[in-house]
Amino acid sequence: MSEIVFRAVTKTFRLPRGGEFLAIDTTDLRIEEREFVAIVGPSGCGKTTLMRMAAGLEFPSTGTVEVGGKPVRGPGPERAVVFQQFALMPWKTVRENIGFGLMCKGTPKAEADAAIGRYVELMGLAGHEDSFPHQLSGGMQQRVAIARAYVMNPAALLMDEPFGALDAQTRIVMQEELVRLARRNPRTVIFITHAVDEAIYLADRVVVMGRKPGRIIETIDIKPLRAEGGWEAMPIEEVMDTPAFTHMRSRIWKLLKAREQAAADH
Repeated sequence: MSEIVFRAVTKTFRLPRGGEFLAIDTTDLRIEEREFVAIVGPSGCGKTTLMRMAAGLEFPSTGTVEVGGKPVRGPGPERAVVFQQFALMPWKTVRENIGFGLMCKGTPKAEADAAIGRYVELMGLAGHEDSFPHQLSGGMQQRVAIARAYVMNPAALLMDEPFGALDAQTRIVMQEELVRLARRNPRTVIFITHAVDEAIYLADRVVVMGRKPGRIIETIDIKPLRAEGGWEAMPIEEVMDTPAFTHMRSRIWKLLKAREQAAADH
């Protein structure tokens, strides 16, 4: 089971000069097994903090976070994290970076080699297995980071703006690659992004957050739109031109704008 559940979660940080800052107000969120959920919102709304709590890198001040029905008490092999910065080991090759977790786990070599080879192919890295990170473009490095996460066969994949450091064209290519990979190898996914278009294109549901303090404004089901519009068979640029997509983009932007105005007035 890989369901992720936030139950009445709050998060408070201590300020350097004393006092406290309520980063996340009481939040309830359930992400079903093998559901792809994108969380969007302005900087400081707590979306990355939510992901870090699911990863076991932060802990709620009150409430609980559960993965697979068990409270999160720290990082675990059933959850893989992909950050914006690729965090590859520069002294290791593509093959070695992808297989590092398998080596640490003691996976037999033949089994590890087969798994690495499978994700090298899936992520379009064939021919680069013996390259070092500095020899790869940013997009290729992020492919390695995603392959490294998937090869561990995690139940849940936690992604913190993984395409945020990429140029626009590479970002679109990576979005299409992730959609393809997610459909072939579904996982429970939390995907953090500032980009509304990216969230709509990738996710089954989009969670919209506001700040001061951080809380969920609305949760929007995207999956029916994707099915009705036939988005799976369309290039991303055509998907983004459809009336359903443009309407959803406008709806989410209006939610964010209204929330930001309310926060400013407050």
